[in-house]
Amino acid sequence: MFDELFKQQATVERYLKAPYAESRVQFLKRASEDGYSRSMLERIAWALLVVAEAVNLDAGSVTAKRLEKALRQRARYRVSANSSDSECTRRILLHFGEAWLRNIGAFAPDPKPPLIFAVELEAFTEHMRVERGLSPATIRARDQSLRWFFASLPPDIRTLGDVTVSQIDDFLDGQAHRGWTRRSLHALACCLRSFFRYAAHQGWCSSNLERGIELPRVYALEDVPRAPSVEEVKRVLDATSTKDDPVKIRDHAVLLLLVLYGLRCGEVERLTLDDPDWDEEQIHVTRPKIRRAQCYPLSAVVGDAILRYLRKARPRCSHRALFITIDAPFRPLSAQGVRTMVRRRLTEQGVQLKRCGAHCLRHACAGQLLDAGFTLKQIADHLGHRSLNTTRIYTKIDLHGLRQAAEFDIGGLL
Repeated sequence: MFDELFKQQATVERYLKAPYAESRVQFLKRASEDGYSRSMLERIAWALLVVAEAVNLDAGSVTAKRLEKALRQRARYRVSANSSDSECTRRILLHFGEAWLRNIGAFAPDPKPPLIFAVELEAFTEHMRVERGLSPATIRARDQSLRWFFASLPPDIRTLGDVTVSQIDDFLDGQAHRGWTRRSLHALACCLRSFFRYAAHQGWCSSNLERGIELPRVYALEDVPRAPSVEEVKRVLDATSTKDDPVKIRDHAVLLLLVLYGLRCGEVERLTLDDPDWDEEQIHVTRPKIRRAQCYPLSAVVGDAILRYLRKARPRCSHRALFITIDAPFRPLSAQGVRTMVRRRLTEQGVQLKRCGAHCLRHACAGQLLDAGFTLKQIADHLGHRSLNTTRIYTKIDLHGLRQAAEFDIGGLL
């Protein structure tokens, strides 16, 4: 591998004689498969050489702080606070050095203070996953919220039975002063109430604790779904309709799936190369909230966009995910990547919404189905809602139906 990157034989020998040459070669081969350019591979090889020479592996225990300290102490590597090049070099060294050390099992995370109630939190997480069947995103959000709450408790708290309602109220008040909205506080309080209900069932605390948590008042259907207009959606799609730019070709296919099928970001992330059925002209979508896959007819416009992406834009790699990052390292396009892409595309076209993200395209899909005369049950099935109560919110944007109700003459009924 080194003889492919460097022309000077002395340089090649130097890289081969340095510590851990075999593992560094394997790491470079994988980086090459991920699509890194030759120049970047040379920088990665140099970074691994510096790390291998600077760090004396001690029983497979190398932390990030120790790695950075070793690099700073290296005579030929000096970081200047006013040099952007030095800062970029430092990040490259730490990023690839840490990745390589992890790969050979020689990296240990920096010690963190033990999490209070870690056992109880792990049991509750398993309860949410196995018994309640909550989505991974919901479990992660609740896990993070509980960690924040535990960190806010006084150091003298030893058991969940020592926690008081006033401490929970103080935590919620603190989040409110940090700018949390009423709806976010409601979700946070629901998370705490759910945890302490489970804790009471396990005998870790009194049931009075769960009943003492007051939820901020949230009114049913109080919000109005905000979605871009039909003209704005067409502008966004037209702006990404191209035959040359790989990024726009991929984004165009993703946008069509969001607009026409109302997919969530996570559902786009989970699409694989096996999900489009070209023979049956169908596409299979994994819906985690209804805990099953749905099959949709593959429309011609979406099918053509996906085929164009597969033929002209999708990088050659071993990943089975349908949508892949265009630049190296090649990896599946994440849900956060989808949100960022949609927000950028909408902003470029001057779309101004309070929540300008991928979910507003889902609202746009529901609005178009309402305008076309579909029933709430049909819309709920199309969007993958578990309950019609979720779909009822769209009746507030059904202007045609509301206008008919307002114009209906009830004089004969009086």
